[in-house]
This record gives sequence, C-alpha cells and structure tokens, in this order.
Amino acid sequence: MQRQSVTYTRSGMSKICFLLSLLLLTFWCLVHITDVYRFAFAGAIFELLWLPMLVLSFVLPVVSLVFLIKEKLGVRSFYLYALLVSMTNIFLMIYTK
Repeated sequence: MQRQSVTYTRSGMSKICFLLSLLLLTFWCLVHITDVYRFAFAGAIFELLWLPMLVLSFVLPVVSLVFLIKEKLGVRSFYLYALLVSMTNIFLMIYTK
C-alpha cells in the first residue's frame, strides 16, 4: 500500500489557511478604508467580527509557520503564501491609521 505525500494530505488545510489569510487581509483593509459605523448593519457586523479577526491575525501566522516547517519549508506550499499574506496584514495593521 502506498503512502500519500505530506503535501497532498495537507493540501486542504493549506488552502483553508491561505483563504483565511486573504479574508483577514480583506477585512482589515475594508475596515481601514471605509467608515463602518456609517450604516448600522455594517457596524454590527464589524462589532461581531473584530475580536475573532484580531485573534486570527496573530494565530494564523503561527499555524502557517508550524505547518510550513512540517512540510520542510516547501516553496510551492500554500502555507508560505499564507504566512506572507498574514505578515503583510500585521504590518498594515501596525503602520496604517
């Protein structure tokens, strides 16, 4: 019986991490660009999501780094790109007003 490669078995998780990091970046960019309290519905959605998104913005790079190391630092891994997007997100959160 053949064993599946590590990259193949974790491809679903790597895509989820990458998509979550893109969603996180989109959320914080929209929050910085628009006035979320202009509309009551948008303000309510923001108030519900800001704490989970804040936690996710610091947990997701750690998770991506751990899985990237487990995959032996593969350049074609989605974990690498998720880590890069997450680090970009953190820098934008720190250096934008």
